[in-house]
Amino acid sequence: MFIQTEATPNPATLKFIPGRDVLADGTADFRSKGDAVASPLAARLFAIDGVNGVFLGSDFISVTKGNIEWQHLKPMVLGAIMEHYMSGAAATDEEDANDSSAENYDPQDESIVATIKELLETRVRPAVAQDGGDITFSGFRDGVVYLHMRGACSGCPSSTATLRHGIENLLKHFLPEVQAVEPI
Repeated sequence: MFIQTEATPNPATLKFIPGRDVLADGTADFRSKGDAVASPLAARLFAIDGVNGVFLGSDFISVTKGNIEWQHLKPMVLGAIMEHYMSGAAATDEEDANDSSAENYDPQDESIVATIKELLETRVRPAVAQDGGDITFSGFRDGVVYLHMRGACSGCPSSTATLRHGIENLLKHFLPEVQAVEPI
């Protein structure tokens, strides 16, 4: 089994591409060992000292490290991913995705929210997934779009620029009702 690795804009996160499906649908974000109980793959990765976050996409795994150098951590992560796939276990025990969250918006803004979600789904999420992360809609109130940053995007130094110059400008271009974009 050959597992590719790619750097992400977040220096604390590496993207691992096993060449096999990881999740059939959606994404799953695990920020702690306790969160990972529903995922044999994430639990195996959190068993490695220095792993602080695991994000599962359709065909990739993003791992966020703590205060340890990648040169020491990367071989252990590669071994854990390989062991997981050799075991034949599923990536998660439950429903594949944990990316759904309560959405907060006024029902009168339903058409605006539908357009925001479509733009995120077709133009933003595919680009962000290439960098090992995900961005999901959380809410829209008083002209402000609230987004949830996940995977490599969470805690990334360039995520503010991505929000302000990329996503905010895109949404403002298509929807004059949008005044700002904020992370939650």
